[in-house]
Amino acid sequence: MDIIKTLNQIIEDGITENASDIHIEPKPDSLKIRYRIDGILKDQLELAKELHPPLISRIKILVNLDISESRLPQDGRTNHENIDLRVSILPTLFGEKAVLRILKRNQTLLPLHQLGMGSEEFSSYRKLIDQKGGIILVTGPTGSGKTTTLYATLKELKSNENNIITIEDPVEYVLPEITQIQVNNKTGLTFARGLRSILRQDPDIIFIGEIRDLETAQIAIQAALTGHLVLATIHTNDAVSSICRLIDMGIKNYLVSATLLGAVSQRLLRKKEGGRIGIFEVFSITDETREIINKKYSKANILESVRFTSLLQNANKLLKDGIVDKKELFRVLGNE
Repeated sequence: MDIIKTLNQIIEDGITENASDIHIEPKPDSLKIRYRIDGILKDQLELAKELHPPLISRIKILVNLDISESRLPQDGRTNHENIDLRVSILPTLFGEKAVLRILKRNQTLLPLHQLGMGSEEFSSYRKLIDQKGGIILVTGPTGSGKTTTLYATLKELKSNENNIITIEDPVEYVLPEITQIQVNNKTGLTFARGLRSILRQDPDIIFIGEIRDLETAQIAIQAALTGHLVLATIHTNDAVSSICRLIDMGIKNYLVSATLLGAVSQRLLRKKEGGRIGIFEVFSITDETREIINKKYSKANILESVRFTSLLQNANKLLKDGIVDKKELFRVLGNE
């Protein structure tokens, strides 16, 4: 079997099926190929076990990885026609597993008003992004549409009067007229180091792909204190928990209350008729919230100080309207 043709076919089929990820998984006696479509992993085909080593080697060659290294994880990326491929290879019990993330460069990004926010959420979010300084956090699990929301926001904010700079890992879509920086840990270009340089580039708006550590969070806070609008993602289960996350990282309470404008949490639900729809919760920091954060705070106290429609409430609206079913709601939100 021609390994090059086999891999190309696997990728082409993934693109045709609108898969976001391709999983190439070694099993005891076979090689399983699965596609993630609309957030769900689906079996695609099963290949002979002997195809595993040459297929993994071909993937490594494709993204310039070390084909002699099979004991450590490796990551890379490449272009395939109009597609960007991000590759992660991980040693497992039965050999190396590869996951290929498919990013369509020519895919049209939705404008902000078409993301699926309800009128309440859209109005609240518009007020947040119209601010001239402070931090707005967007949170949710991997694959919940955070990047789509923030790219739509950047397109909305783009103008000749704004200098917008992003630092991302990776840059998923090219946004003309916006300066985008790709994190490169191998060369030492981390989020923190890139952010420090961005602040010397006279930015108005900064987008941080993810706040992962205290150093990045501290620089983001400093940027907000000096009059920049900072948009960033952070991993928490809901919008209010993003406050707790910053404080748990080591940011002082008074700095969080002084800089945080609000937060968004989102999920993607599969619709009955196919495709997916976003649900959002958006809250803005009130004076009461700032006072609670500055004193002895708790998530419960913060929740009492803000008024917004939760993810579950918005999901139940879709359930009532027959757009999604109970099984999908439970799959995405569980007991939230």
